[in-house]
Amino acid sequence: MRKVNYPLEQVLEVKRDRVKRQEKVVIEKKKVFEGELEKLKKVEKERNKVLNHKNEKLAQLRKTLDEGSTSPEIQQMKVYLKVVTENLKVEEEKVKKQKEQVKIAEKNLETAKEELRLKRKETDKLEIHKEEWLKVEKKELARKEGIVQDEVGQTIYESQKRKRGKK
Repeated sequence: MRKVNYPLEQVLEVKRDRVKRQEKVVIEKKKVFEGELEKLKKVEKERNKVLNHKNEKLAQLRKTLDEGSTSPEIQQMKVYLKVVTENLKVEEEKVKKQKEQVKIAEKNLETAKEELRLKRKETDKLEIHKEEWLKVEKKELARKEGIVQDEVGQTIYESQKRKRGKK
């Protein structure tokens, strides 16, 4: 039986290649997403440091007030507390911006995964079509070969019949 060539084999190869490339894109997007998550953890850690520092200074100010310390010392502590509060606002803003970056990276990852799913679906459909086409083509080829075999058999039979008739 001769080999049957699928007419859409090149299309199938292109689709398989697209799936492979999209898998690489998904891996890349996942790395970006994980990197953004790491950055978020670092920024949150820095913010928490500043928040803890602010809480410590606030507790120190309360303790100083309870002890009845001098007014210039209290004023100096209040000014420093305002500076720490401003630093905390800056850190909070960094956290907010980084959370937005994480959302963007996550959305990009989900989009890439969806594209991969669609490309795999297209490839799978074509694979199924190929299998069905090959089944039909093999049946047709077997039928044609059967006809040829019948004709060969008929020719041999008639040739032998003529030989017997001449004797």
